[in-house]
Amino acid sequence: MGDVVQMHFSTVDYVIFVVLLVASAGIGLYYAFSGGRQRTTQEFLLADRSMRCLPVSLSLLATFQSAVAILGAPSEIYTHGTQYWFLGCSYFLGLLIPAHIFIPVFYRLRLSSAYQYLELRFSKSVRICGTMTFIFQMVIYMGVVLYAPALALNAVTGFDLWGAVLAIGLVCTLYTALGGLKAVIWTDVFQTIVMFAGQLAVIIVGTHQAGGIAEVWRKAQNGSRISGLDLNPDPLERHTFWTLGVGGIFLMLALYGVNQAQVQRYLCSRTEKEAIMSCYAVFPCQQIVLTLGCLMGLVMYARYGEESPLDQGYVKSNDQMVLYFVMDVLRDLPGLPGLFVACLFSGALSTISSAFNSLATVTMEDLIKPHVRPMTEARATLLSKMLALAYGLVCLAMAYIASLMGSVLQAALSIFGMVGGPLLGLFCLGMFFPWANSTGALVGLASGLVMAFWIGIGTVMTTLITSKPRSILLIKAVILASVAKTALYSLSYMWYSAHNSATVVVVGLLVSFLTGKKDLNPGTIYPVLGNLLFFLPERYREKLCCVTPLEDNVSHLNSTKQNPVSNTAFLLPL
Repeated sequence: MGDVVQMHFSTVDYVIFVVLLVASAGIGLYYAFSGGRQRTTQEFLLADRSMRCLPVSLSLLATFQSAVAILGAPSEIYTHGTQYWFLGCSYFLGLLIPAHIFIPVFYRLRLSSAYQYLELRFSKSVRICGTMTFIFQMVIYMGVVLYAPALALNAVTGFDLWGAVLAIGLVCTLYTALGGLKAVIWTDVFQTIVMFAGQLAVIIVGTHQAGGIAEVWRKAQNGSRISGLDLNPDPLERHTFWTLGVGGIFLMLALYGVNQAQVQRYLCSRTEKEAIMSCYAVFPCQQIVLTLGCLMGLVMYARYGEESPLDQGYVKSNDQMVLYFVMDVLRDLPGLPGLFVACLFSGALSTISSAFNSLATVTMEDLIKPHVRPMTEARATLLSKMLALAYGLVCLAMAYIASLMGSVLQAALSIFGMVGGPLLGLFCLGMFFPWANSTGALVGLASGLVMAFWIGIGTVMTTLITSKPRSILLIKAVILASVAKTALYSLSYMWYSAHNSATVVVVGLLVSFLTGKKDLNPGTIYPVLGNLLFFLPERYREKLCCVTPLEDNVSHLNSTKQNPVSNTAFLLPL
């Protein structure tokens, strides 16, 4: 095993990296001093609800196409083969359902925050719990998203670790705090183009060096990296068609259906139709992103075969392996390594800026406005900008904490997935089940979070214990863990979101049945049950859900918020 090999950037590479930062900051400054100059919360947090389909769709794509994903997908394909590509099958329903269920509900209610829905449907306490859960999720995630790629870059190239962290964090904070959501969306568009360009450059050059795409495919086939359709129904298998194609739907719903960062983009669209079209447009873009990740992994395999840089001791982790490959392929082409690093940090910038803006929005709309006396628009806007700035500094602090976590980095990343499922379950409970009440929602959310952390942390601890048993007690723990592992602890991570959201719904419904029905506000229920149970007589379906059109009732929402309509569920029309 050799020592970790460091490669180095040329001056041109550094210039390209700086151009990325300057261009991103420039877009933020442009929107800070043009148009309405971010003088209202409507403009700062929701871009005046004036955005068109194309920039919104590219921003939706970029928001969770983080640097961790850019480094992770090729490594997954290199190690385990193309089975991961079947995740693309989940994108169809994973985007169709948000387009035709979640977007109409959120958009027609004219919300600023997704968690306002929870108060309209349940109560203020459910709204606060949902908001705090989201804040916890995003604060942990954004620090890791910033630190992890910088650490990998430092290990492979010697690129200054904290220089990269501070440059990205401060530039991102600058354009988010000054330019608002418009700046975030248009920088996402620019950064998405950079991401595509960086990945394409590596794939094209790497394929050429490997002898062409036919040779890449031949080597991948010979190395058993081209996977067939695995229809094994076992939920304990890490990747099969069912875990990826079906379990992935719930992961997509948690991201594109109810996550505030994405909902905020739907709400900033000019019309409901444009919001739906932007969700449609994400589908081919996601397929392209997934295909690029798969191709890069196959090109990596064509170059190294079974003798990976990790096995050879040139790098210490899978994330570093992808960067080592990039530097190895592009070493004689000054500027292209810099382009890929710009691609990598574009992923970080787009994710972190979305986190800042969405966190500022939920803090302002869900935690401050409802609990303080009315403030002037200028003061509210200034406070929103200060919140974005504060979350930027929190992100840097979390990046420092991440640097102290070492091998627990992966556990911190898993928290994002752990929390997404229960939040999805909470919104589904409210939107699809008219008899669910706020007590059921609170108990269901708590149960889902307990289940999520039990499985997630238990899996990590089991792995640590089984890898290093040092005493009789630990050996006993291993035996107990191995028994548990046959069940929940070895559940494929792709089923976490489905399992945890189902826990919220089931527990929430049981508690709701025991504690009584809640009066409903207009426009907060989608009549999915009424359509699924089409075979029942009309009178029974009416007891489950009424099909009063949303348009007839949304105008009365503010009055019904104080005096909920009794015994009638107002629903979205199909």
